[in-house]
Amino acid sequence: MILEMKVPSPGESITEVEIATWLVEDGDYVEKDQAIAEVDSDKATLELPAEVSGTITLKAEEGDAVAVGAVVCLIDTSAEKPEGSDAPKAEVKDEAPKAETPAPAAAETKTYATGSASPAAKKILAEKGIEAASISGTGKDGRVTKEDAVKAVPSMGTPSGGNRGTSRTKMSMLRRKVAERLVEAKNTTAMLTTFNEVNMTPIFELRNEYKEAFKTKHGVGLGFMSFFTLAVVRALKMYPAVNSMIDEKEMVSYDFCDISIAVSGPKGLMVPVIRNAENLSFRGVESEVKRLALRARDGQITVDEMTGGTFTITNGGVFGSMLSTPIINPPQSGILGMHNIIERPIAVNGNVEIHPMMYVALSYDHRIIDGKESVGFLVAIKEAIENPVELLMNNDIKKALEL
Repeated sequence: MILEMKVPSPGESITEVEIATWLVEDGDYVEKDQAIAEVDSDKATLELPAEVSGTITLKAEEGDAVAVGAVVCLIDTSAEKPEGSDAPKAEVKDEAPKAETPAPAAAETKTYATGSASPAAKKILAEKGIEAASISGTGKDGRVTKEDAVKAVPSMGTPSGGNRGTSRTKMSMLRRKVAERLVEAKNTTAMLTTFNEVNMTPIFELRNEYKEAFKTKHGVGLGFMSFFTLAVVRALKMYPAVNSMIDEKEMVSYDFCDISIAVSGPKGLMVPVIRNAENLSFRGVESEVKRLALRARDGQITVDEMTGGTFTITNGGVFGSMLSTPIINPPQSGILGMHNIIERPIAVNGNVEIHPMMYVALSYDHRIIDGKESVGFLVAIKEAIENPVELLMNNDIKKALEL
């Protein structure tokens, strides 16, 4: 019996996928539920498992765009499993020594006399690191003249024999979709960015004192993301317009906070969502961030896990970025950019002190978020990060950290 394997629907509104990688070869015997291919949709990379056991015949090439429901391979279920297929294939060596193939006769090498260079030409060529033999002289008997040497000297921007190769790699469907969304965000929103700086000393002190106990108790680290996520939740409640979206002629506001976290995965940027972050504690946020980051890294993130966020946080600081203008993740209206932490001198109560400082950026859609709200939102983030015990922990550190 021949089974036709068709592309399953990876989610609503997705009409086609791209064959990213075949994990088997044409004619291989596959087991039921064995991963046979990785397919890219415009939102995620998913594995395609074999529906039955048998011999596979591939019907699509890597890089092909295949419609949902189209046949991508055939599996012959009547084929018997090859004996010893579970064992690694032994390298087959011929018993009889192969007759040596006589080496091709060396091509006759012709030596062409190169024109000598005049003393003036030699000097110019030596200064510029150019071999006289590489120049076709115009003098008598091919002699390189001064004029030849001057003309042979590369001018600024002229290729001088270095590697100038190029390569072309097809962008994955996910990367192409990300590119389309970034252009869409720039073209369809009135995007502006406001900046501020945050003194990270209070969080450093809290983490130094409680991170070991927190990890021992909960099995996850006490990172910066939980502080910033809860600070964002607090700010969104204070400025609900930032937690809104435009739907044609209407503004849709949300009474919940689904926070998208931008992470770098093997197929590019992915933005899994922490659902109802307003109901999570420090432990809950850190556990969810770890779970989603691992799934994104391992290519297991699903479309549903990346759909429906109301606000995004991105951390370019992990790559060393000091300052940036993050692009809105449509149809959302705001995104917070975190950056690297650098010790800098700042004025504290009239004195110059060294503190770990971070620049933060808020990009927002000015069509529904006014400057006053955007600046106020970012100031609220700054206040919460610089005074976390009072504003994020209700003056009870151990209770907030569930220690």
